[in-house]
Amino acid sequence: MTAGASMASAQVADTVLFNGKVLTVDQQFSTRSAVAVREGRIMAVGSDADVRKLAGPSTRTIDLQGRTVIPGLIDSHLHATRAALSFSTEVNWIGAASLADALGRVREAASKVKPGAWLIVVTPPATLDTFRERRRPRQDELVAAAPNNPVYVQLAYGWAMLTPLAMKTLNINTDADLPKGNKLERDAAGKPTGAITGNLVEFFERLPKPTFNEQVAGTKLFFRELNRLGLTGVGDPGGNNVTPREYQALFKVWRDGQLTVRVAYSLCGMTDGSEFDEYRNYLAMMPQGFGDEMLHFNGIGERITWAMNGINGTPPEADKEKYYQIVRWAAERGLAVTMHWNSDDNVDHLLGIWERVNREFPIGSLRWTIAHLNDASPQTLQRMKTLGIGWTVQDARYNSGDEVLKTEEANDVMRQPPVVTGHKIGVVIGAGTDAHRVSTYNPFTVLQWLLDGKNAGGTVLRGPAEIPSRADALRFYTIGSAWPAHDDDVRGSLEVGKLADLAVLSKDFMTVPVSEVGGIESVLTMVGGKVVYGAGPYKELESGR
Repeated sequence: MTAGASMASAQVADTVLFNGKVLTVDQQFSTRSAVAVREGRIMAVGSDADVRKLAGPSTRTIDLQGRTVIPGLIDSHLHATRAALSFSTEVNWIGAASLADALGRVREAASKVKPGAWLIVVTPPATLDTFRERRRPRQDELVAAAPNNPVYVQLAYGWAMLTPLAMKTLNINTDADLPKGNKLERDAAGKPTGAITGNLVEFFERLPKPTFNEQVAGTKLFFRELNRLGLTGVGDPGGNNVTPREYQALFKVWRDGQLTVRVAYSLCGMTDGSEFDEYRNYLAMMPQGFGDEMLHFNGIGERITWAMNGINGTPPEADKEKYYQIVRWAAERGLAVTMHWNSDDNVDHLLGIWERVNREFPIGSLRWTIAHLNDASPQTLQRMKTLGIGWTVQDARYNSGDEVLKTEEANDVMRQPPVVTGHKIGVVIGAGTDAHRVSTYNPFTVLQWLLDGKNAGGTVLRGPAEIPSRADALRFYTIGSAWPAHDDDVRGSLEVGKLADLAVLSKDFMTVPVSEVGGIESVLTMVGGKVVYGAGPYKELESGR
């Protein structure tokens, strides 16, 4: 009998899952066949015979029929709050196999709304690389799909296509009608094609926003979609235009006890030059850890100050000093910090500040993390390890085009991100997507990319030296992603006493061909022992059905 089953033998389980392949993701990456759950936590993990002894007359028993069970996946860097607000009102193109399929989704959405209602699509550019046609939609195709509705299709933040009705509704005729930096694309005859280029963050704010009730509905719907993919937790780094006001729908769902994904959120400074005052105001009402096991405040970032956000080259000393004062204040108060940083070329400026802070207020226990940094050098990773800094890695190179192989940095691209090197050095690595404006939210797309190094179009962009094992890739998406949220002691692995967050998979992650990993889904997802998603033979187990 396993230790877990032995210790709990005097108690009766609420649920027993048996006859499966349970990947515990414990330190030994041990495999068992059964799991017992009691009061929302793992009661035992072991053999069928041992664990089934914990079942009583009222115990729900679930036959896994040989299926693989993993800890619930955790996306360490997903802009979930922002994505959820409009998920019930936007048309989702992620997962469409072709442009024809995507246009069909627009057509279907048009059939469900009144004439004149907006149809909005915002999708990662890599979505087009998964289309059979491998191209953008034309204006006439969007008009044909929804002739009586204004249609807006945006790729990440740099390109959008509007139908004539959408342009008319927004009174767009010339470049002068657009925010500074945006331009109308024109054909050879000088006629607008309907496309707009440039940074579209400001322009997007002109589009109609979902009502509060739609935001609440979108939050529930998006989190159910994440549950379908085996996700039970996210680290939400805030982001552009995500003010405290944008968290109201999330908090409503939380207060109503209807959250099905655990959220560890951080807050960004919204106003250039006033970030420090904003952080002080946040902390007046939300100390580190505010919340509960379903939702909690996890510090500041990913943008600490506008001046130090996404910079290239050398930042001015005044900007560095202002940044230092804020993160020093955060360290003094025990706050977690996550920082968006793109390039190893200038990361010395960031790490130098953090090392300076560390000499005054040690940060090793605060779970500070750097997000992105795809080209991290071994020297940088060693500095991060020494400071106790984690690294959240996303599938940016999955979204890169083949043209990166034609640049002078092609050899460096083939090692990005260097997750094997980072793991060997001992940096804690959390995996994620950066979804959903710039990337898919599907964790299995990312897991396949970790294992094959191919971009969305199928071209290999990462060499074998930085391809992790399947076990390590799963660690990154579970226990590694629990770490930044200070939660690796309560979730991220299937061990006695931890929260019963798990997913039963449609295929065996450990043995299925790598080319099929991206197609894996969950057929049963549990959060705290509650079935939040069920499909196939487990459909009727879903709570509320």
